[in-house]
Amino acid sequence: MGGGYGGVVTSKHLAKLFKKDKDVEIQLIDRNPYHTLLTELHEVAANRAPEDSVKIELKKIFAGQKVDVVLDSIDAIDFNANELRSKRETYKYDYLVIGTGCKPTFFGIPGAEEHALTLWSYEDAVRLKEQVRRKFSEAAKVSNPAKRRKMLSFVVVGAGFTGVELVGELAEFRDELCKEFYIDPSEVRLVVADMAPKILPILPDKLIEKATKRLHKMNVEIITSAKITGVTPTSVQLGEGKELEADTIVWTAGVEGSELVGKLDVKQEGRKRIVTNDKLQSVDHENVYIVGDNIFFIPEGETRPVPQMVENAEQAGPLIAHNIYADVHGKPKKSYKPGFHGTMVCIGSRYGVANVGLPNKMFMMSGFMAMFCKHLINMYYLFTVAGFAKVWTYMMHEFFHVNNRRSFVGGHFAKRSPNFWLLPLRIFVGYKWLEEGLDKLPKVWKDPSNIFLIPASPKADVVSAASEAASEVTKTVDAQAAASAVESASTAVTALPVPGFIKSIVSWFMDVFFYTSDGGYTALATVFQFFMVFAEIALGIMIIVGLFTAVASAATVALGVMIWSSSMASTEMLWYMTAGVALIGGSGSTFGLDYYVLPWLKKQWKRIPFVRRWYLYTE
Repeated sequence: MGGGYGGVVTSKHLAKLFKKDKDVEIQLIDRNPYHTLLTELHEVAANRAPEDSVKIELKKIFAGQKVDVVLDSIDAIDFNANELRSKRETYKYDYLVIGTGCKPTFFGIPGAEEHALTLWSYEDAVRLKEQVRRKFSEAAKVSNPAKRRKMLSFVVVGAGFTGVELVGELAEFRDELCKEFYIDPSEVRLVVADMAPKILPILPDKLIEKATKRLHKMNVEIITSAKITGVTPTSVQLGEGKELEADTIVWTAGVEGSELVGKLDVKQEGRKRIVTNDKLQSVDHENVYIVGDNIFFIPEGETRPVPQMVENAEQAGPLIAHNIYADVHGKPKKSYKPGFHGTMVCIGSRYGVANVGLPNKMFMMSGFMAMFCKHLINMYYLFTVAGFAKVWTYMMHEFFHVNNRRSFVGGHFAKRSPNFWLLPLRIFVGYKWLEEGLDKLPKVWKDPSNIFLIPASPKADVVSAASEAASEVTKTVDAQAAASAVESASTAVTALPVPGFIKSIVSWFMDVFFYTSDGGYTALATVFQFFMVFAEIALGIMIIVGLFTAVASAATVALGVMIWSSSMASTEMLWYMTAGVALIGGSGSTFGLDYYVLPWLKKQWKRIPFVRRWYLYTE
């Protein structure tokens, strides 16, 4: 039950373990057809990432795997009958894994649930983004200062990870909207408030101080030790007659077990979390396991229950899958001994703080390195869940398709130019390679044994040949022609320098494959020369017509490197290689066959079972 982090990870490991058990059926039940990346919702809410970036279709995640995705909303569980019940269906089970996650908790504060927005689902993120934009749009048309100030005030209640990440993103979103709606940024008020004495209390004080400085630098007000007594449609009441006026209030102050979990007749502790044993089984039912945020378990030697964070779900899922498999096959179960590797929080798109490492050795990081770690861990998780396809789309919206430099690498990788500007360069480079190949083709066709694309072997009797040639010249040419030859030799093109170690490698390779013991050429040298000439022709044609341009362009770069390493490349080869690099990125999509061929091939590629199974495609 539940397509969140815990449910997805557990299902994938169950599918792997029971791959060969034909009599085992695995069902994953969720009310949504997609898995939501809850830790990235703030990016959608503040318009940094596209809306669909936080969703992964469940059927794509389990394509080709032994997991039946069922869309339904479970209303009740009968543990005695081993049944799940919804309004339209009853589901029997032998083993049940509960991973329905949590929902926001409002601690009984009057008006909080009725008047505050939340950030705990995809719909929440979209709703909040629309609310913020609407308030800026409406405020731009209002001249009354007091009314305008209230419309442009945004309060986030809760200064934990979710609240701080959200307010950091809103600060960047504020700057974009101020430009769009011609509003002075000083008119916008961003506040993060919490009843705790400091923000991000789980982090070391040094990192808390850095996070605080960063928020102040972004013109975010921080209110701690706030006694929040109520929420109205237009304010947060702080007690003793104080209040924060704002038309937009977001509640991120805490979570509790889902509505269904709260109704279950099982032992619960700590805001509707289900108490488990060390095998992560409910203490009331041996065939019911708990995963993710729903777990209430205190590991041996600890005083607090496991935290409600993604890494807990990622470590609990495989253990639960193993224990179910062990129970079915009569093998010993394992105890849950989590080893968490720290926590990270981003404050906007370009700065973060992190306390990460091994369970007994943590390292504090901030700025670039903290963001680097966060993205690396996100991509690792996405790869384990949805493979290369989702990692690719993640990289696109985090690094390459970003606006206003909202990436931890700034806008350096986001500089994109229309591909049609590359059309003249593509045709010219293709023509030059084609011309080179066609110029050499008659020579290799007429006399295949005439090897001129591979340097002569050092073993050849070049001195004798040179003396004989010089003798012939003196007999047949006059002094003026000789002088002309000397002048021509003095202006001969000099090959690009090649490092000694590369020369050594190339010389060894040629001695093995291309040179005979007496200094002649092998048959492989003749074949290689034919290949080089036809490669130049084929690559030239492919680049001109824009067919598989990325591969062809990369091949021309490799061809240039090969010629350079053989000490036969002039300076002209530098622009061949440089232009080839420039053409790799999609130059064939404008007035080229790639425009038609690649989409068709993409469609055929995704139909291959192996490709779907391992997500070896891009969206």
